[in-house]
Amino acid sequence: MATKKTTVKENAGKKRKEKPEIVTPEITVTRKRRIVFAGSEAAPFIATGGLADVLGSLPAELAKSEENEISVILPLYSKISGEYRKNFRFIGSFEVPLSWRRQYCGVFHYLYRNVNFYFIDNEYYFKRDGNIYGFYDDGERYAFFSKAILETIGHFMLWPDVLHCNDWQTAAAVIYLKSIYGNYERYKDIRTVFTIHNIEYQGKYGLDCMDDLFGFPGWVKDTVEFDGCINLMKGAIEMSDIVNTVSPTYAEEIKNAYFAHGLEGIISRNAGKLRGILNGIDYEYYNPQTDRYLFANYSPDHMEGKAVCKEALQKMLNLPVKDVPMIAVISRLVAHKGFDLVKAVIENVLNQDVQFVILGTGDRGYEAYFSQLANQYRGKCVAIIEFNQDLSRKIYAGADFFLMPSKMEPCGLSQMIASRYGTVAIVRGTGGLNDSIQPLYEGSGNGFSFRNYNAHDMLYVINQAIRTYYDKEAFLSLRARAMATDFSWAHSAGEYEEVYRKLI
Repeated sequence: MATKKTTVKENAGKKRKEKPEIVTPEITVTRKRRIVFAGSEAAPFIATGGLADVLGSLPAELAKSEENEISVILPLYSKISGEYRKNFRFIGSFEVPLSWRRQYCGVFHYLYRNVNFYFIDNEYYFKRDGNIYGFYDDGERYAFFSKAILETIGHFMLWPDVLHCNDWQTAAAVIYLKSIYGNYERYKDIRTVFTIHNIEYQGKYGLDCMDDLFGFPGWVKDTVEFDGCINLMKGAIEMSDIVNTVSPTYAEEIKNAYFAHGLEGIISRNAGKLRGILNGIDYEYYNPQTDRYLFANYSPDHMEGKAVCKEALQKMLNLPVKDVPMIAVISRLVAHKGFDLVKAVIENVLNQDVQFVILGTGDRGYEAYFSQLANQYRGKCVAIIEFNQDLSRKIYAGADFFLMPSKMEPCGLSQMIASRYGTVAIVRGTGGLNDSIQPLYEGSGNGFSFRNYNAHDMLYVINQAIRTYYDKEAFLSLRARAMATDFSWAHSAGEYEEVYRKLI
């Protein structure tokens, strides 16, 4: 059948269809929340304690959200490994005004785990042998660093919504921001969070440093002065928008003189802006399934590797290979870690069929004591007086129990790491130890805990742990609960985000 052709003339007579209206959807551009962290150390670049773990993992967790743009500012210490330094990119330099001085400041950038790390370069201040702290001019070094933080923000247009400073080494940055830099338009809206990781170290200096070293305006004197000297932590507490500590219990404890090292009145006066958020650990870094330091890997569903780790550790440390509870300590050997309690009753423990392993350095008195104890109880006790990352992982994995009887502990990470590796924690219920370890009770709990700072209370729960070890069903259930406890940063990061949202 033939199809009728339509002529041009016929087409012209037809009513044309109207061109459809193009509707452009409304596009809402949401700027990312900008958070700049500042601190004196961060893993994996430079680390001496828990602060480094926090600044190495919390920013990375926050950076997982598309809502956040995260930066960290650190000193460029000469001790930072060349493995990382070779990848740092120089982005510029300027002079930092510090009272009557004008000091060179170079800035290097490195993108790590989706976090922008900025390293402050000044060899006069940060090219030092030995430790990164403990020098006669630490006040000047970290005053420079605090000023450099704010200058870096301006020179490289970081302009954070929140500047999050940590411990006394960056306390002056809060003071400078609120007193000097806050007079400038782009700085005045920056909100501040100040985290106290350990209130014992406050940044105390003579009042004569007020102008000559720090260059604080005169009206700041009343804010930073405490007990006849400059107290940088006190100044940051008074001037920051939010004060944070690393566990809910510690936030309450530092309101009391026993824990506050003189600042209890200042803390109580600022209690309305005080928060306590429990630290977490990096679950990618601390993972028994993938940890390359272990003799064997394992998971909660396949625990065979943990037995392999224990046996290999016993052989490595020249301990008898047998089925007895192994109790481990990995710590700085200092008084506030509770070693006076250990000294008081450890021989009562070693007179039982147990193995005791201690790894760490610190006060020479404790080093000598534990070395002598290991000689006295060969085949039961081993003391390794050194810092050894490789060995620490092997101990976390190979031991059955982890002892942490701290006199005070703002948060503590070792009890979390041990639990992650299926090593049951025995702790004193203070600070973050109280918030992270719940004592065994009628089939609940993820560890052992004692409340009073008393050697015999500690001995009681150690003996309870030993008895539980031989009740295999109860012990395996307890170990499973320890491994199942969520110590990741996911929950804590959410709490920090809530703090930031309320500030912005």
